[in-house]
Amino acid sequence: MTSVTGGSGDRSSTANRQLVDIDKRVTTAGVLDSGFRGLTLILALAGGACLAWIIVQAAIAAWPAMQLFGFGFIFNTTWSPVTGIYGALPQIYGTLVTSFVALVIAIPVGIGTAIFLTEDFVPSYIRSPIGFAIELIVAIPSVVLGLWGIFVLVPMIRPFFQFLHSTLGWIPIFGGDAPRGNNLLLVGLVLSVMISPIIISITKSTFESIPPELRQGSLALGATRWETILRVLIPAGLSGIVSSVMLAMGRALGETMVAAMLVGNANRISASILQPGSTITSLIASQFGEAGRTQVSALMYAGVVLMVLALVVNIFAEMIIRRFQNVE
Repeated sequence: MTSVTGGSGDRSSTANRQLVDIDKRVTTAGVLDSGFRGLTLILALAGGACLAWIIVQAAIAAWPAMQLFGFGFIFNTTWSPVTGIYGALPQIYGTLVTSFVALVIAIPVGIGTAIFLTEDFVPSYIRSPIGFAIELIVAIPSVVLGLWGIFVLVPMIRPFFQFLHSTLGWIPIFGGDAPRGNNLLLVGLVLSVMISPIIISITKSTFESIPPELRQGSLALGATRWETILRVLIPAGLSGIVSSVMLAMGRALGETMVAAMLVGNANRISASILQPGSTITSLIASQFGEAGRTQVSALMYAGVVLMVLALVVNIFAEMIIRRFQNVE
C-alpha cells in the first residue's frame, strides 16, 4: 500500500516538474517573441525616421532657392550661375525621357527573358548560366557601364544613330542636328542594360510562384504553350510584373554616373532623342563640387524635385498593383 502511494507521489511530482518546465518554455518563448516584435518595430521606425530626416535636411538646404524661385524653378529653362537664375525644366524633361526610353527597351527584354528562363524552352544547363550572367550585371558599377558606353557603345552604335537621323529625320524624335555620340537615346540604352536584371529577376520569381494548376489546366483545355503564356501566366502575374517595372523606373530616375557621362550635359529641351540633354542627377553630379551658396540651394531644390518624382512613381505603382491584384 505504501509503495502504491509512493509511486503516485513520484508521478505527481514528475508531472508538476514537467508543467513547470512547460511554463518556463512558454514564458521564455513569449519574452523572445515580444522582444523580436519590439526589435522589428524599432527597425521599421528607424527606417522611416532616416527617410524623414533625409527629406527634411534636403528641404532645409533647398529652402533659400524655394523662397527665391518658387514654383517657377520647375518651369524655367535657364540655368545660369553667372546671372543667378536657375530653372530645372530641361533636367526634368531629360530625366523623364531617358527613363521612358530605358523602360521601352527593358520591359519586353525583361519579360521575354523571364519567360525564357521559366518555361523550359532549353535544358537547365543552358538556362542556369544565362540566369547567373544576368544577375552579375547588377553587380557592375555604374561608372564601369558609363566607360563602356563611351569607349565601346558609342563607336559601335554611332552609324545606327546616323542611319536613324538620315532615314527618319523627318520625324521629330529623330530630327535635329546630326548625332555625334552622347544623347538621350544612348543614356536610355545603357539604363536599359542596368534595369533589365531587375525586371527579369522579379518577373521570373512571379512566374515561378504561379500555381502550376493554372498552366496545366490551360494546356489540358487545348491551349498552346504561347496561348497559355499570353492569356494565363502574364495576366496572373501582372501585379508582380508591374512591381518590377516601377522598381526599375525608380532605379532609372535616380541613376547618376551613366547620365553624367553619356547625356551630353546640354541645358536644352529637344524633341529629338538623338540630341544631347541633361538630367537632374547629371546636373547635381557635375556642378555640386564648384557651386556657390545659391547654386547649392538650387541643386538641392532639384534633388527635392527628383524625390517628389520618385514618390509620385511609387504611389502610382502602388495604385496599379492594387488594381491588378483585384483583377487577379
